[in-house]
Amino acid sequence: MPHASPSTPLMVLETAEWQARAHAHRERVKPYTQSHRARRARGEAHPVHDFLFTYYSYSTGRLETWHPAPDEAIEDSPAARARFREPVYGVIDGVLTRSASGLTATKRERLSETLSLLCRTRERAAHFGCFGMHEWAMVYGGHDVRHAGVASLRLPQTEIDAFVESRPVACSHFDAFRFFAPSARPLNRLPLAYETRYDAEQPGCIHANMDLYRWAYTGMPWVGSDLLVECFELALALRDLDMQAGPYDLRAFGVTPVYIETASGRDEYQRRQRDLAARASALRERLIGVLEGVLAMPHTVDR
Repeated sequence: MPHASPSTPLMVLETAEWQARAHAHRERVKPYTQSHRARRARGEAHPVHDFLFTYYSYSTGRLETWHPAPDEAIEDSPAARARFREPVYGVIDGVLTRSASGLTATKRERLSETLSLLCRTRERAAHFGCFGMHEWAMVYGGHDVRHAGVASLRLPQTEIDAFVESRPVACSHFDAFRFFAPSARPLNRLPLAYETRYDAEQPGCIHANMDLYRWAYTGMPWVGSDLLVECFELALALRDLDMQAGPYDLRAFGVTPVYIETASGRDEYQRRQRDLAARASALRERLIGVLEGVLAMPHTVDR
């Protein structure tokens, strides 16, 4: 069991415990990491889950690698020193902790920008009226049917176009908007541009909430794997909803459609979007707290 270090308020994990935690963490993410590796080896694509390893740049190996929480440290041992290495980790009084010397000026600046974005997003009102229409706007007019090689559209192109034209399009996330068909971009109610891409981020957006995974791994290993994996699992749930509501027929991948072209489908989408936004709000608060603590560490020079 953990015990308090005599010189710091951190909880010190003994060797057997941190190794068990590391094993449990790897088992938790392995269904996703190993499936992705196996598909890649076979040259196969998964239109839903590959996104978590292609759009997001954190590798399967790094996701599987466990790090302690911010309030935890590791009992010194040869096994611990082999795994938790300098300059991020250092040994003081028989305990391995994350060291300020591993936080370069470049990393500190990146984390400061991330913290600012998270705080600004938190303060904005949440909106739940997009109904997942971004995927429809992407294929508007047959512009770019990205998953055509593995999945067909579940409605004729004329019906997809008519639906996009019949509903308000209200995407607040630039990285979704930038993939809109050129002819669909003027239909979006929000003016979005790369230079101001974070100015419209709001806590109801499934993409902004999915990106909590990005901001968590940006702060690794200081953030710790417990919070990281919760953000990853939230991103998975959001990605599932994202593609369920899209115009693709993904039933061959076990994806049941959410028919947002119907009133009942829009109700289902919004209910689930709100539930996931509540999960995201709690994770965002935790991530803000962790980053504030990291940035309170003493300054160091860049490397």
